[in-house]
Amino acid sequence: MIHELRIYEAIPGKLPELNKRFDTITLGYFKKYDMKVVGFWTDEFGDNTKLTYILEFDSLNHRQEAWAKFRSDEERAKAFAETEKNGPIVARVTNTILNPTYYSPLR
Repeated sequence: MIHELRIYEAIPGKLPELNKRFDTITLGYFKKYDMKVVGFWTDEFGDNTKLTYILEFDSLNHRQEAWAKFRSDEERAKAFAETEKNGPIVARVTNTILNPTYYSPLR
């Protein structure tokens, strides 16, 4: 089991649009491609432009295959493009694969 931490930095003022895209579009494609969502978070304090989430995969191979299918899905790409018809909503994305420690309850 592996976990991927992803942080999306929205264009200032665009976090509501990014949240809507995840809610109405992205989550459906995550389900379609067996990408299990652990959770989503926004910042309580600060500039409040970040959306943080964690995905769970069976293995690195599972992750690679799922993301490849997600990225190559033409209908998804069209839906995303529609959400950006008035300009981009994401400034930057960072991600990392998290390795649990031997004492972590989530392994």
